[in-house]
Amino acid sequence: MNAKSVNVRGVNAKGVDGRRPSGWRVAVLGGGAWGTALALAMLRAGHFVRLYARDPETVAAIDRGENPRYLPGIALQAGIVATSDVEAALDGADCVLAVTPAQSLRAMLATAKDHVPKGVPLVLCAKGIERDTGALLSAIAGDILPGNPVAALSGPSFATDVARGLPTAVVVAARRPDLAADLAARFSAENLRCYSSDDLIGVEIGGALKNVFAIASGAVTGARLGASAQAAMVTRGFVELRRIGAAFGAKPETLMGLSGLGDLLLTCSSAQSRNFAYGLAMGQGKPLAGLPLAEGVPTAAIAARIATERKIDAPIITAVSAILDGTITINQAVSALMTRPLKTETDV
Repeated sequence: MNAKSVNVRGVNAKGVDGRRPSGWRVAVLGGGAWGTALALAMLRAGHFVRLYARDPETVAAIDRGENPRYLPGIALQAGIVATSDVEAALDGADCVLAVTPAQSLRAMLATAKDHVPKGVPLVLCAKGIERDTGALLSAIAGDILPGNPVAALSGPSFATDVARGLPTAVVVAARRPDLAADLAARFSAENLRCYSSDDLIGVEIGGALKNVFAIASGAVTGARLGASAQAAMVTRGFVELRRIGAAFGAKPETLMGLSGLGDLLLTCSSAQSRNFAYGLAMGQGKPLAGLPLAEGVPTAAIAARIATERKIDAPIITAVSAILDGTITINQAVSALMTRPLKTETDV
């Protein structure tokens, strides 16, 4: 298969069994675990799906009905059109799902911008804050594709669960409530329930910062500091999330919902989370080279900088950033956190 080819397992250009699905043409940019899982979710929701993957080997694997590098052991439903040609993936799209990692989103959109149909929604499915600029992903999208409305999909969801069709609830957010509601309705299917929100910034902040706290939670577990320490860290981490969210104008109810507290609880409690797994290895003193991408690593540094610049009290985020850059050890961080001046719990 060459880079310009577009194949689809078991279907033709009209869709499954020769019939085009009744929904949209959805372009998914990203052939990793989350991109492939969302492609399956969109297929189940009745959409015609084209998936762009940079690696031709991933394209070939999806064409065979699998993606063993990212979703080992999961058979892919027939109907996903995979391609390593971004123009072909975006041709005639009614909606675009950007599922590339947060730190490479700008480069991906710059490559795709001349091929994204004007006016179609761009749905951000990665979670993070751009390390070099401190920009939220919606700001990046707005800069590069000003003619396309921006939304975000977030919430407590593991790629393997979504790929297997297990019950999952997420949030689709956009500044326009009608757009958010329309996208949520179109994306919902059996075992995938999508709520809508007009708090795009709040959903983005929750998704980005929970990764930092997942690293902290994994580190606490790996260092065997105990369940009590982990519970305290997650709870106080949520306080920091609320503080930073408030500084960005996020709604408190958004941060209490699926994309805030819900996602925080999931990623801070399971080694299925890449960020938790990264922190776990760090706490155990294991080598970190070669571990799967953990978006919380670059986000920690920029989140700590934002907290300092805006004078937001965020000691856990600051500690995680310092541990990651080698400034302090986990034990030193714990000691510093435990000896902070005492105050009332409600002083948030």
